[in-house]
Amino acid sequence: MALATKRTTRKTEGGAGKKGVKNAAPKSESTKKAQGKKNAVKKPEADLSPIDAQVLDRLFATVESRRGTDPSLSHSARLLSRGRKKIAQKFGEEAVECLIEAVAGKPSELVSESADVLYHLIVMWVDAGVTPHDVWQELRRREAMSGVEEKASRPVEPGV
Repeated sequence: MALATKRTTRKTEGGAGKKGVKNAAPKSESTKKAQGKKNAVKKPEADLSPIDAQVLDRLFATVESRRGTDPSLSHSARLLSRGRKKIAQKFGEEAVECLIEAVAGKPSELVSESADVLYHLIVMWVDAGVTPHDVWQELRRREAMSGVEEKASRPVEPGV
């Protein structure tokens, strides 16, 4: 995914950044809070069905169903047909874009790039024969212990 750039108008000291507005009064704390909420990532509406790990299970099933299908008709089929190295490269690119948006403090872009990372991770799982169930099982195992304890339980790799 290409990085999108936004054009913004910067506010200068003592004035507003928009044409035609002069000597804008300083914003009150309540106005700043309201604007912060306006810029925050919107939460799903109450009438939407809950989104949880099942959405990833459904996405996995969809990607898996594309394996071996016509690459000209499906992005997933095209990625799978190009092999593991290309899938890993694409996953890495999306992960870097996700990190860039996180560091830049852009929550809505971070959400979008996170969805891309999850999609490409699932394509990698399909290619490698890993199922969401395998990953959920490992997460459940880790949930039962502290992070420090879990990390210490991993086998030590030579040279690391």
